[in-house]
Amino acid sequence: MWQVHNENNNSSLKQIKSVNLNFGPQHPAAHGVLRLILQLNGEIVEKMDPHIGLLHRGSEKLIENKIYLQGLPYFDRFDYCSMLIQEHAYCLGIEALMGSLNYNNTFTQVRTLFDELTRIINHLLAISCHALDVGSMTPIFWGFEEREKLMEFYERVCGARMHAAFYRPNEVNLNTVNTFLLEDIVEFNRNFFTVLNEMHNILTYNKIWKQRLIGIGTYSLKTCLDYGLTGVMSRSVGLKRDLRLNRMETYANYYYLNFRSYIGQHGDCYDRFLIRMNEMAESVNIANQCINKLTNYKKKKKKFPISYKINN
Repeated sequence: MWQVHNENNNSSLKQIKSVNLNFGPQHPAAHGVLRLILQLNGEIVEKMDPHIGLLHRGSEKLIENKIYLQGLPYFDRFDYCSMLIQEHAYCLGIEALMGSLNYNNTFTQVRTLFDELTRIINHLLAISCHALDVGSMTPIFWGFEEREKLMEFYERVCGARMHAAFYRPNEVNLNTVNTFLLEDIVEFNRNFFTVLNEMHNILTYNKIWKQRLIGIGTYSLKTCLDYGLTGVMSRSVGLKRDLRLNRMETYANYYYLNFRSYIGQHGDCYDRFLIRMNEMAESVNIANQCINKLTNYKKKKKKFPISYKINN
């Protein structure tokens, strides 16, 4: 931040001018959804001019000229980390307009299963990249290996690893959901707890990790409500709000499942980290319940024949 000049054997300090930096939208970390014009003083951001929504701009206009089904793939692009959940929201909107919402059908159970696998994909990316930014490299290798396995399940049901376009209003392609897939998901769930334990051992009680997260990025309940924060961001300040558990606002098959939601107290980065870790374990629990419902495993207590397919 300072530049030294030697003139007539006298040292003087001169401050360097602030630098204007364009971050995004071509930057890999922004991938088209955000542009920031930053004014930097060394490593300190003095001023910021955000331009949001670049990726989404015009999507509504493009969908106007298409039937509902043709507009569905746009929603994968709205959140690269929660692809199928975005599709689910779109399908629920269409089904609400049609008056055909169904919370206990087979395709709804499949949606719930893949929603929770998608939630794990999302949280793994958040925690792994956060750990890498803080200085711990190991979790990103573990986390991304598990994400690859989950995206392989995407590929097996729709042919695409990320932009699935798998859900449909009032249906999914049930022909791709077979015994092989469900058994592999159960095997993944069984092994995933080992990865979660390893990430807990490396991060949760790590002195450096706690120093860099506890008390960082805090905000109050009032700020949360004023800015309309949702999900982990709202639950970290102690707000008991989870649509899956709300009887009036629940969706998919959650009303028929047994699970819990987690809240924090301090609204800091460490609380949000713990909530995400707990939610991943709970997502595995929900996924296993969905598979039990789909296969009636508890009643039959045996493996299904190879030719078994799930039907409505």
